[in-house]
Amino acid sequence: MRNLLCAAMAIAGSILIGCGNGGSNVAPPPPSGNFSNASMKGQYAYSVSGEDLNGAFAARIGTFTADGNGNITGGLEDMLDLGSGSPAAVISISGGTYQIQANGTGVITLETASAGLQLNVALQTSSVGTVIQTDLNATGSGTLSLQTSADFVTAALTGPYVFDFSGVSFAGTSVAPISMIGQLQTDGNGNITGGVMDTNESNPATPSGATAITPGTYQLDAVNGPTFGRGEMTFNGRSYAFYIVDVTHIKVLEEDELGGAAGDALEQTAGIPTQNSGFTGSFVYLIGGVSTLGTQGPVTRVARFTADGNGGLGAISLDDNDNGEYRHISQGSNISAATYAIDTSYAGSGRGTFTFTDSGGGTYSDIFYLISPAQGVAQETSKGIIGDGPLYAQTAGPFTVSGSVGSYVSNWTGVSLGTSTAVPYQEDFVGQFALSTAASSNISGVTDYVQLGLSNKTLFSNVGLGGTLTIKGDGTANNLYKFVLGSSPSVTVNFQAYYANAGTIFLVCSDNTRTTAGVLKLQ
Repeated sequence: MRNLLCAAMAIAGSILIGCGNGGSNVAPPPPSGNFSNASMKGQYAYSVSGEDLNGAFAARIGTFTADGNGNITGGLEDMLDLGSGSPAAVISISGGTYQIQANGTGVITLETASAGLQLNVALQTSSVGTVIQTDLNATGSGTLSLQTSADFVTAALTGPYVFDFSGVSFAGTSVAPISMIGQLQTDGNGNITGGVMDTNESNPATPSGATAITPGTYQLDAVNGPTFGRGEMTFNGRSYAFYIVDVTHIKVLEEDELGGAAGDALEQTAGIPTQNSGFTGSFVYLIGGVSTLGTQGPVTRVARFTADGNGGLGAISLDDNDNGEYRHISQGSNISAATYAIDTSYAGSGRGTFTFTDSGGGTYSDIFYLISPAQGVAQETSKGIIGDGPLYAQTAGPFTVSGSVGSYVSNWTGVSLGTSTAVPYQEDFVGQFALSTAASSNISGVTDYVQLGLSNKTLFSNVGLGGTLTIKGDGTANNLYKFVLGSSPSVTVNFQAYYANAGTIFLVCSDNTRTTAGVLKLQ
């Protein structure tokens, strides 16, 4: 999802940053919580994808070791910058420092022989966090996860994995966005034995449909694999580097002449439905991508639906921001042809499709692959849209403000828009806040963010974050998160919020000044 938001730069019309609406001044509260430098100890795999100073796709995956006392003792990364004209590089991390505050936010500095790397982080736990690149050499969002070094062996990768990769492609006459999702079969002996995938790119401008994965290979890097979990894989004509988080999770970066794409692959569990009757209940999904039609700008989309076990969809609610044009759709007489289908041609792959037509907005269609009965990835295949993102089974409501009280980490990414004739800015935000005092929906926290464009690059650190949460109905559809950032002047950002569960919330900005999506995770 994140990669396609920056890929909009390749095809977007000329637009200028907008700061949003004014709001009340917000000062950052003193950090509070139980985190410290000791909370980050061990070897962590990280991934970041976004854009470089020229607006070109840039991504990196790697690993570093934190000693629990604020020191980075070493690591390794693969870095791809399509604007540099150079191939992907494997870079040694010689050292560095980090500082984690009580609220779980902090700064990580990784030292290399070249420019190094600075990441601002918000830890959800001592094992998982979200990061953005803040050294202003590029910008991007991503995650970090504590690695299990015992799984740095070929035999650890056995069975099916569901992947979601996005970035840009050189397949046509120009750089164009691409999304690839699917299920990959590995045998534990270095062989990719099959699977199925769907590709959507604007060269050509037609989704591929289900495509069999031809046999390929994967192997641990003989030099760096045992220490860092690095490996390489090849399938369907593309080559990738990967870093093992553990037996259930790998971080992946495409490194070949066809373009560049990054993402994650997660081990698929048992119990995946093989027919329509096995796919029931309520689901929510989040899409980030671009439009290849009209304004050719960034697109974000969040929605929920219910599946009835017979191929029918109901209770549809969707919020969409297409290059600053916001719309909401609720199911009524306006909705027709609302169906889904579990793919029986690739039974057990977790592949399925869903579609519906809105009388005002046209036809919406998606492909999905289930990682488990409760989690998956989705790819937008609606006409002229290329995008992807997470899909979750939605736990039963009602969702309430009082039931949402707690501390959260936040990550938003997107494009800041305006009305003048300049190139758009990518924005990446990471932060932490507490939602308290249910009667007034008080939000208090901090955020760090980067705005990066061809004519400007700015890091905003330790910006106060306030606002309110408003629950609509039983909370299972669109709710309102209103965030107020900083002071002199302050900025108000409105999000439509959909609960996957009490600890995971998807966001899409409903303002006309930015096309931004994000995720909140309970800390």
